[in-house]
Amino acid sequence: MSGSKPDILWSPHHVDRYVICDSELSLYRIESVGNSEAKAGALRLSEETTATLLAINSDTPYMKCVAWYPKHEPECLLAVGQANGRIVLTSLGQSHNSKCKDLMGKEFVPKHARQCNTLAWNPVDSNWLAAGLDKHRADFSVLIWDISSKFTPEASVTTDKIRLSAGDTDAGLVVTKPLYELGQNDACLSLCWLPRDQKLLLAGMHRNLAIFDLRNTSQKMFVNTKAIQGVTVDPHFHDRVASFFEGQVAIWDLRKFEKPVLTLTEQPKPLTKVAWCPTRTGLLATLTRDSNIIRLYDMQHTPTPIGDETEPTIIERNVQPCENHIASFAWHPSSQNRMVVVTPNRSMTDFTVFERISLAWSSTGSIMWACGRHLYECTEERNASSVEKDISTKMRQRAQSRYGHDTEQVWRNYLLAGGDEPQLKSLWYTLYFMKQYTEDLEQKPLVNKLPLVYSGIKNIVKSSSGTVESWCCWNGSDRQADVIRYHSDERCLALQLCGWIKRGPEIDVEPFLQSLEVEREWERAAAVALFNLDIRRAIQVLNKGASAEKGDLNLNVVAMALSGYTDEKNSLWREMCSSLRLQLNNPHLCVMFAFLTSEPGSYDGVLYESSMAVRDRVAFACMFLSDSQLPRYIEKLASEMKEAGNLEGILLTGLTKDGVDLMESYVDRTGDVQTASFCMLKGSPGEVVKDSRVQCWIENYRNLLDAWRFWHKRAEFDIHRSKLDPSSKPLAQVFVSCNFCGKSISYSCSAMPHQGRGFSQYGVSGSPTKSKVTSCPGCRKPLPRCALCLMNMGTPVSSCPGAGKSDEKVDLSKDKKLAQLNNWFTWCHNCRHGGHTGHMLSWFRDHTECPVSACTCKCMQLDTTGNLVPLDSV
Repeated sequence: MSGSKPDILWSPHHVDRYVICDSELSLYRIESVGNSEAKAGALRLSEETTATLLAINSDTPYMKCVAWYPKHEPECLLAVGQANGRIVLTSLGQSHNSKCKDLMGKEFVPKHARQCNTLAWNPVDSNWLAAGLDKHRADFSVLIWDISSKFTPEASVTTDKIRLSAGDTDAGLVVTKPLYELGQNDACLSLCWLPRDQKLLLAGMHRNLAIFDLRNTSQKMFVNTKAIQGVTVDPHFHDRVASFFEGQVAIWDLRKFEKPVLTLTEQPKPLTKVAWCPTRTGLLATLTRDSNIIRLYDMQHTPTPIGDETEPTIIERNVQPCENHIASFAWHPSSQNRMVVVTPNRSMTDFTVFERISLAWSSTGSIMWACGRHLYECTEERNASSVEKDISTKMRQRAQSRYGHDTEQVWRNYLLAGGDEPQLKSLWYTLYFMKQYTEDLEQKPLVNKLPLVYSGIKNIVKSSSGTVESWCCWNGSDRQADVIRYHSDERCLALQLCGWIKRGPEIDVEPFLQSLEVEREWERAAAVALFNLDIRRAIQVLNKGASAEKGDLNLNVVAMALSGYTDEKNSLWREMCSSLRLQLNNPHLCVMFAFLTSEPGSYDGVLYESSMAVRDRVAFACMFLSDSQLPRYIEKLASEMKEAGNLEGILLTGLTKDGVDLMESYVDRTGDVQTASFCMLKGSPGEVVKDSRVQCWIENYRNLLDAWRFWHKRAEFDIHRSKLDPSSKPLAQVFVSCNFCGKSISYSCSAMPHQGRGFSQYGVSGSPTKSKVTSCPGCRKPLPRCALCLMNMGTPVSSCPGAGKSDEKVDLSKDKKLAQLNNWFTWCHNCRHGGHTGHMLSWFRDHTECPVSACTCKCMQLDTTGNLVPLDSV
């Protein structure tokens, strides 16, 4: 340390005390704000802590270095190295310990005066104090003093030379004979004792790092280097030492002391201090001159191959504890990643270095992160009914219920998804109606209309022709209604896709009404009946709903209001219904009165009721809008659905490019790639499936199933995909090839009879299905042998010697028919040894090492997925 800049030193036995030393020694106690609010003169170090000055010692001028006594008693004993090489023992505060009183003021004086650069107490034998001095041609630079040695005055040493300060010259004790003298005709700039042995001392000499063994002082181990300053031992790894020179830090391994194992990035300014974190493994802090930045080096331990001399991974990081330049810093001895920094004007800051958070997000929805020594986990509450489940949780549950795989009754996929989302219900019913109409067209010669089924109602109404207008009467009455209805084949097809009518030439909504009554959707059924001009049926439905169990008695009032309908323009009934209909809570009841009070051709109150299902609004528009109004309304509604990502809009867009755009908005909003993948595969034209967005959703869903370890489900999805999209079936990418000619032998090694040679030539008797092909069909060279049975590959497992012996733990041939998997080739990609799959599986159930003699490869441990099991079951 320099006399002009303060240094900081934590107490080795009090975690709340530290010393600031420059021209004087100042002892501070650090405590939380709540404990020191009432104390005057407390210095604020941070938002949570303050420092209180306990004692000041100004009796030791010309300080160059300070070392705190490592033992608990005496607790406040410090050794101070001075500019003339003398070492003075002093204390902070009054100590009642007799040993401390005997040691107070004791001085250790070298033969020749020169600056004392560093001090180090022996952590085991605490009476030993090592001092590093500047060079003198006739003296040693490393002196080890025993503070318990007796007073040894010499006649040649006068009192004036012993003391640099006046007063009490006769009270001091002077020791002039050190216990050990090392490093002759050299300079020592830094010192530290090695924790692995109390007799080993590491010293940064003028041109080298030297390890002195006090058991044999005539010999030393050294390495030439310029990095001789600030030597410090890693408290968590006693063979690792750090030192520095100018702006570069060297990391040494004492077991391999020939050269540094690591040299850290050189900094532009000279370093002033390096220190290992006492609470965090492998964390080194460095400080440069005139800087307010402390650079941290996090040394990660990563396994490396034997004999590989690659450097360990280093993560560099800068922290800024305060705005002003930092004179020195010190790690807190017990609080994790905490330090106190001091500036040249003695202002102090308590600072905690926050760890980088390593985050791991499980595919099942839980999050785990590591911060320092703590590991945190956050999982979704299983019984949290008030909070909506995450989409990944929903997709996982749907995958387990085989959601999307029902290709016959397509609408049942809505029930497999939980049956509680209206958009999914609309989507799967739309796909179901599309599939129904496709099957109907396949029985007819109208193949040219097949694309219309999946192109959506928007394209269907554009192709509408031959529309017939008709003034209709109320059902069951001769009185003509003041409305015009429109009929065409395309509008009829649109009504079928909306689910209002069944297949056939007649428009009959009665089956649809009955299904709504079964589902207890009384208001919707009444609205559909009214839109089909059957007011009596609507009243009947409302009365039935009011009388049903847990029915709404207000439906009787609505039915009564409907029964008073009149088509007179200025009637009181029309006036009251127009003003009071908006007060109805149910949207279907509201649109019923909107329809009855609307002018012919102007049905905005029905068409733009956003709370009503899209399919009902579209069906209504197909019945009551003209050829000029209908396409404009469908186009506008489709744009709204596409922008909102509403799956009900698939009815309008179909499985076309517009449908992909709508599904993209839906995926962006919800992340539901599962529904998007299955939807686009359901009878979709090839051009849509080839869209890059659709392929991205499919691949993401496949990867998601793999991440969940739903490997069987992913295989089922691939099969389902290949049936709907034959172009997606992958070609064979892996085959077993001959070592000599490189040709594939996979086909020839199957259980099919070999062409061209009799089975007797291969030594196989019995059934021809158990043939063995032990040579390459291309070059006739022999195939490799199995490491366990020593038979050539291609030989069926059941014909191998010893396959049925009693000492086998697993009988590979217990099945009556030959298991094809057991005959497959399998080998380790590291050592290239292998054999029959059945034999390898049997071996690695009880072993991890390769079965080949003299091979030490841990084949099973190299397989990261070898011990994983699928979470789904087929």
